[in-house]
Amino acid sequence: MRILIVEDQVKLGQFIQQGLVECRYTTELVRSCADAEAAFESEGFDAVVLDLGLPDGDGLDLLSGWRRGGFNEPVLILSARDSMADRVKGLDLGADDYLPKPFGLEELQARMRSLLRRHTSVKHTRLSFGGVEMDLSAHTVQVLGKPIDLTSREYALLEVFMQNQGRILPRMVIAEKVWSSHYDVETNLLEVYMSRLRAKLESAAGRPLFKTVRGVGYQLQ
Repeated sequence: MRILIVEDQVKLGQFIQQGLVECRYTTELVRSCADAEAAFESEGFDAVVLDLGLPDGDGLDLLSGWRRGGFNEPVLILSARDSMADRVKGLDLGADDYLPKPFGLEELQARMRSLLRRHTSVKHTRLSFGGVEMDLSAHTVQVLGKPIDLTSREYALLEVFMQNQGRILPRMVIAEKVWSSHYDVETNLLEVYMSRLRAKLESAAGRPLFKTVRGVGYQLQ
């Protein structure tokens, strides 16, 4: 599980990071809205720990933008704003939990485990985008109602895009998720599989589905 921590207080951020690492989560710590947005553009995250009072903006604006952009993973707000109105506003904008400061590390760890456990149990087994239907339980893919035969690697590649709809995914991120290796990026194997996936899906859809972002990666559009 990869967790983004957005916290501008250095010591507190490191404290949170260490606590989550102890739970065997992979973490990335950023300290501003700009850095959080940059992290989102380059990486995929399974959850976010979000402070609201950031030096260059409000964490609630970040949260609102992520939800509008289709990010559905758990977000835990940490904030010194602990009034009922603040909590209600945060939850209404899409937060999954709200933990006021100061807080205990054990409580933070427990809440994160609970959020991830609940989210994993209710994740949709069907993904849909632009006429493409992916059934994760049946391991099938259809385009405009027509079954598409994919190899296991092509299926894994498509699932990465379907789980990150509309996001620009760097080549290295894709390779790590599909092959767990940087080697395949260097050997252009990703391009080969992208070509195959495009041929199967776009011919059935009758339109382009993937955009090549030169020098970066690909986007399902």
